Amino acid sequence: MNGPDHYRKAEELLVSAVETHEGGPADTNLARAQVHATLALAAATALTGAASAGNFDEQPDLDAWIKAAGVKPS
Repeated sequence: MNGPDHYRKAEELLVSAVETHEGGPADTNLARAQVHATLALAAATALTGAASAGNFDEQPDLDAWIKAAGVKPS
């Protein structure tokens, strides 16, 4: 699982937690979402060195991040 995959999974689990909360406890999904969000953050942080230098072509996960997060660097 790469960073964008963790990002998407965190979003999915948060939605599930909100839906589950309506009918009962959602702690498990919230905890799982937090883990995936933390892993996504770690993966995104790893991109900052090349991104700050403008070396976007050297980042194979960049397209996946753009699709997952909906944000394209300028």
